Amino acid sequence: MAAVTDPPEVKLPWWQEYVPGIGVARSYQRSWLPRDVVAGLVLSALLVPQGMAYAELAGLPPVTGLYTSILCLLGYAVFGPSRVLVLGPDSSLGPMIAATIAPLLLANGDPARAVALASMLAVMVGVVMVVAGVARFGFVADLLSKPTQIGYMNGLALTIVIGQLDKLFGFSVDADGLIAETGDFFTGLADGAANATAAILGIGSLAGILLLNRLLPKLPSVLIVVVVAALLVNALDLEENGVDTVGVLPQGFPPFTIPAVSWSDLPPLLAGAFAIAVVALADTMSTASAFAARKGDRVRGNQEMVGIGAANIAAGFFQGFPVSTSGSRTAVAEQAGSRSQVTGIIGAGMITVVLVFATSLMQYVPQPTLGAIVIAAALSLADIAGTRRLWHQRRTEFGLSIIALLGVALLGVLPGILIAVGLSILNVFRRVWWPHAAELGRVDGISGLHDTRSYPDAQLLPGLVVYRYDAPLIFANARMFSDKVREIAVDHPDLRWIIVAAEPITDVDTTASDMLQELDAWLNDRGVSLVFAEMKDPVRAKIERYELTRTIDPAHFLPTLDDAVARYVQETGANWRDPQPEADDGGSRRGAP
Repeated sequence: MAAVTDPPEVKLPWWQEYVPGIGVARSYQRSWLPRDVVAGLVLSALLVPQGMAYAELAGLPPVTGLYTSILCLLGYAVFGPSRVLVLGPDSSLGPMIAATIAPLLLANGDPARAVALASMLAVMVGVVMVVAGVARFGFVADLLSKPTQIGYMNGLALTIVIGQLDKLFGFSVDADGLIAETGDFFTGLADGAANATAAILGIGSLAGILLLNRLLPKLPSVLIVVVVAALLVNALDLEENGVDTVGVLPQGFPPFTIPAVSWSDLPPLLAGAFAIAVVALADTMSTASAFAARKGDRVRGNQEMVGIGAANIAAGFFQGFPVSTSGSRTAVAEQAGSRSQVTGIIGAGMITVVLVFATSLMQYVPQPTLGAIVIAAALSLADIAGTRRLWHQRRTEFGLSIIALLGVALLGVLPGILIAVGLSILNVFRRVWWPHAAELGRVDGISGLHDTRSYPDAQLLPGLVVYRYDAPLIFANARMFSDKVREIAVDHPDLRWIIVAAEPITDVDTTASDMLQELDAWLNDRGVSLVFAEMKDPVRAKIERYELTRTIDPAHFLPTLDDAVARYVQETGANWRDPQPEADDGGSRRGAP
């Protein structure tokens, strides 16, 4: 009897690689369906109240949050590569959406125009993401370093909490900016503008969500609190006491709509779209990596961009707004047993049922409870433990985090994200501009050569300095490298060789090439040889292409540090010796830049 073998793998047409939903449909197992259905039902119970709350956070009618949830789930189910991620309205994007569309609205705001602007913004975010994904620009997510991302999220959490306090207490303030909103809120409290009934309901809702999340994390805390609050409003007729509610939502599935905006609206919308795309991608990649690691899966960053882009485009053409991945909703779906994106399709179907048949269920949901939902979500964005860790581990990155926080809190969400990205890029540039560098010596009992600052008693060879520079040599640091080497030569009157431990030098550009040529000539005039050890082959090839070997002796490129030191000992007969006292060595122990 012939052995049973697996059928050979069939390579999918290229276009199907961009439509992972086809693969899910072909490989879907019937045994997964019960779990996906249950997870979808649980997910929809969370998506409905959160969708409405985050829509209001973005300055939009609550029903648009439900439209957005339906279409983004369907779009990602077709084009998204992950079987576990859940997309939807997100608390981190709400303030960015509001900051983008608010300046474009007329006085007092027109809800229809706000929806059109937000929908066009979603389409533009989607196009940016799809184009970037197809062009394989998934690395853009790395523009937000962890410290600046922590600071940005902390600032965002602070901004959201302050912005929702008035709703929590049953009144509204007309102010723009964190400081102004804070001042107006406390002024309103002092003037008696708060509604006591609304405040009790709002604070109670917030306490209920936080307590349930801590004590019974597997229960849908948001749904429970919303149901209880709505029942209280209805049973006690709290609307008569001044408690605002969502009211009856428009009934029916959202129609296909091409957002109508003017040409003058497009530039500011495009700027907001790029900022939202960066944040959404960074959030998605971090969430995807965390959940993929649990299952041993790999993250397809470029296809994730296509999936998120498709979800945003779908939402934008059905009166929705930009979306991102939600770590909390993804965790809920996973805990409920989700096996595939069918979970999202079930969730979208249930929200559609609510819109078509049961919009009156939302009638008594109080606005203070929606504010409590947003505040609870904002508190989850803050990473106090991460900030504390940065303080203890690296003060420089802690400072970057605080600057990012202040940028968001004081200048606004969109300037804040630009500051966060700019700080991340500057931090990379700073490390290239001022890299770690060290003079090396021999340490008894430890093989190799080591930093003389870490080992002050390291032995040295007279007339030799071994210098390690931990960065590529480029235009930004070429002068600094040259100045340091010249300083070493001046501080060591007996210097004959300076060996550059070149293994960490990953590149030499043309500016650095000219610098090395001038530096070698300057050293040669003083009887000092510039020698390189452990230079990488690609960098050595560039050195030869720049014709530097016409100035620097080709024999002064050695394969290892041991070879270079041995060559020096052979030529000079020098012996290792203990370092001279600090006062006698002319400053040779001074730290590298």
